[in-house]
Amino acid sequence: MKRHAIFVDAGYVFAQGSVSLLGSKIPRTQLRLDAPAIVTQLKSLALTQSPGVQLLRIYWYDGATWSGPSVDHLAIARMDNVKLRLGSINSAGEQKEVDFLLVTDLIDLARNQSICDATIVTADIDMRIAVQIAQTFGVRVHLVGLEPSKVSQSQLLRQEADTVYEITKADVLKFLSVLAASTPRASSHMAVAPSGEPKGAAESGGLKTVGHIIDEAIQKTLGDVNSGDLANLKAALAASSDIPMEYDRRLLGTCRTLLKRDLTGDERREMRSTFRHRVLLPSPTEK
Repeated sequence: MKRHAIFVDAGYVFAQGSVSLLGSKIPRTQLRLDAPAIVTQLKSLALTQSPGVQLLRIYWYDGATWSGPSVDHLAIARMDNVKLRLGSINSAGEQKEVDFLLVTDLIDLARNQSICDATIVTADIDMRIAVQIAQTFGVRVHLVGLEPSKVSQSQLLRQEADTVYEITKADVLKFLSVLAASTPRASSHMAVAPSGEPKGAAESGGLKTVGHIIDEAIQKTLGDVNSGDLANLKAALAASSDIPMEYDRRLLGTCRTLLKRDLTGDERREMRSTFRHRVLLPSPTEK
């Protein structure tokens, strides 16, 4: 059975996607990726390149910090026919091992005759040799770039590919968007006094209790989370009893700053329990 595999360098998608939309690179934190939309678009493109061939799966390559997969990573990993492959991110914010994983997977699948076609979304010149090796096993390689791809991709890599395709800015807009600057907002689950302080925060001679501090930390943490990220966070919490590390660290850091000390073990458990309840509690529109 003939199969087609898709290999996506997520770092390239974010970096070149921002160039396509804005003309220059911006931090990934300022971008919002619609993972189902890009997966659907790439599937359609791949199957058009090789009519009658079935999709094996999509391999999604990205870097993770020492704290592990992000909420967005976990959302991608849960998608059907998508395999998440994570390298690491060093202290300078550079991805490591990601290109090695992609090269190894492409060559192994070609050598084992598991695929007849491969679509690669990347600009990494290191892929050139992997493309050549895959082609010696009879695999046709289709290189995909984001507009303007001729600027971002090496000419040598483009020459090695059997076909080259550019995703236009109009199509990039279907799966990538720039987040608007947001301002912190009060949590819908917390009553706010006229002074802007949570009700009860001025009790006990003006000193906030640990419970109020935890509420404030949760409010700050969720304040700038957009609807898409919140949906991914809810899904992650529904699937696991653990709070994703990126949120857990933010909560602990905020509590430490407000309290001027670390939380005790019992206080950490209270913080995590309250956070889970706050996130998973249905909003008025969901009831």
